[in-house]
Amino acid sequence: MVKIAPYGTWASPITSAEAAAVASGPQWVGLHSDELWWAEGQPAEGGRVALFRGRTGEPPRRVLGSPWNVRNRVHEYGGRPYVVLDGPRVVFTNWDDQRVYLLDLSGPDAEPVPLTPEPSARHGLRYGDLVAPPGGTEVWCVREEVTGPAPTDVRRSLVAIPLDAGDGPATVRELVASHRFLTAPQCSPDGKHIAWIGWDHPAMPWDGTELCVATVYQDGAVGSRRVLAGGPNEAVCQVEWADNDSVYAITDPDGWWNLFRIGLDGTRRNLAPIEDELGGPLWKLGARWFAPLGDGRLAVLRAGTLALLDENAGTITDLDVPLPVWMSPLAASGTVIAGVASGPTSHGAVLRLDLATGECAQVTSPPPGLDDPAWLPVPEARVFTGPDGQRVPAYVYPPTNPDFAAPEGELPPYVVHVHGGPTGRISGTLDNEFTYFTSRGIGVVAVNYGGSTGYGREFRERLRGQWGVVDVEDCAAVASALAEEGTADPRRLAIRGGSAGGWTTAASLTSVQVYRCGAAYYPILDLMGWASGETHDFESQYLDSIVGRLPETEQRYLDRSPSTRVDKLAGPILLLQGLEDEICPPVQCERFVAQLAGSGIQHGYLPFEGEQHGFRKAETVAASLEAELSFYGQVLGFAPEGVPTLELSR
Repeated sequence: MVKIAPYGTWASPITSAEAAAVASGPQWVGLHSDELWWAEGQPAEGGRVALFRGRTGEPPRRVLGSPWNVRNRVHEYGGRPYVVLDGPRVVFTNWDDQRVYLLDLSGPDAEPVPLTPEPSARHGLRYGDLVAPPGGTEVWCVREEVTGPAPTDVRRSLVAIPLDAGDGPATVRELVASHRFLTAPQCSPDGKHIAWIGWDHPAMPWDGTELCVATVYQDGAVGSRRVLAGGPNEAVCQVEWADNDSVYAITDPDGWWNLFRIGLDGTRRNLAPIEDELGGPLWKLGARWFAPLGDGRLAVLRAGTLALLDENAGTITDLDVPLPVWMSPLAASGTVIAGVASGPTSHGAVLRLDLATGECAQVTSPPPGLDDPAWLPVPEARVFTGPDGQRVPAYVYPPTNPDFAAPEGELPPYVVHVHGGPTGRISGTLDNEFTYFTSRGIGVVAVNYGGSTGYGREFRERLRGQWGVVDVEDCAAVASALAEEGTADPRRLAIRGGSAGGWTTAASLTSVQVYRCGAAYYPILDLMGWASGETHDFESQYLDSIVGRLPETEQRYLDRSPSTRVDKLAGPILLLQGLEDEICPPVQCERFVAQLAGSGIQHGYLPFEGEQHGFRKAETVAASLEAELSFYGQVLGFAPEGVPTLELSR
């Protein structure tokens, strides 16, 4: 029998521990011979990243046990952390020391052997975006060298790492140091050329990059670079060799990331012009939105949908697969395509699609406990209208619980979820954190505000100079529309987000009167501090484009920062922060909390030891969700079942 109880008080079998168990799914899928490889976070093992291999119909095999952590710090967000070679052998980066290791799996008792030297300072040398050029004697990648005490004291280059370690690490050979930021070089089939992508401050990789090529001489030296595509207002985001004389590249000279064939002579052809995105933002080096199949066809991601691009016909055809949303990177070999896919009621899983047979097999399964569809909200794709008349896409996740209903006439509380980036997006798939709330009677709406990717450059650049304005207004418009149409209780609206989403959460609470409260995970709170040495090199000049150049726009930085508007807070705020965060450092939260002390405004601050940017440990994720639920209950006026009461300060 369905029980009648107020929204927010519904009993749910989805515990915080179960939600935390799927906090990090499979990633970095690769294909080698007939085997699939992937990395996967292990929340129950301190959040380390493990490496797996497997075949269809067989249980996955763990390649590296604890304490190995297949992850790296390049750009702080990390790059592709492994590459598989014949043998099989696997070369990978290890988080603890940031060194590159070789593991030969041909023997039963193989142990990883270091290929790179131990840095003189902890994490002083970092490597990422590993690729294997022809020949099998080296691995190429991006190297970061820390050159001083400031977060921006970093030098990057493309390097070759010999695989013959001998009695110790061999000499790492520098190939190219053309830009402040680079992707790993791709080697032509004949070994005579390399191609890579580079860019410099203040551009971000979705603003403007350069696709470069250079000759590789017989002694391994690299010649002068030539720029084939890109520029200040064109962002190349992926390159692969088509043959010895041309490359495939995703770039956006017409405002949409499309796939081009570009010759070494500079000729270029859009293989299938379309007003849709086939690429995405290079937050992590090694992202792959397309994969050549070798017969004039390429697997592509069209705004997250798996499709087949036929170069000869100039067509793009969606593929019929059981899970609709695929994420980068794609991998392909012959007629086989592999990647991580998910759906509205399905967590991310490794899928293998054979175009020759049509068989699509799921290779991995999420932990049990979150697979009963009766408890999973089916997100509704909506398009709202922003204050400037622009469309604002969003996904509405309604309260969903088969055992409970609310009293007649009661409207549910709703939480607006703001994605990070801010150059990111929400795809409308199953989210364990959303389900934790919706199963208890709290609705969630996830907003792709102006600046989100997936809608072309014009939509992305709505945020230029307008961060803290467009994102705030778009989210407020969605929340207000849900309230006006009777979907959400206008008196019980909240907002949440992490990183840039944490910024929008705090900026919203200090500038609009829409929300009763908000939860900000590892947020940016002080723009001047963040632009003056409090963040890492990759984003250290990001604000130039989305806020303005300093010192000309200093007042704008001050006016928009939540840290200067604490007295304007519309309601209580909960701050959650990792104490090892190099991107949004804890000092920002600490200063903000000090300002709140004695203000009379309810607030909470939960710092977590051993966490960086984005929580990875199961116990951290579980504690955060329980604290957030208790926080909403105290502020929005309901008593959630089964969670400890979070103590709030004033």
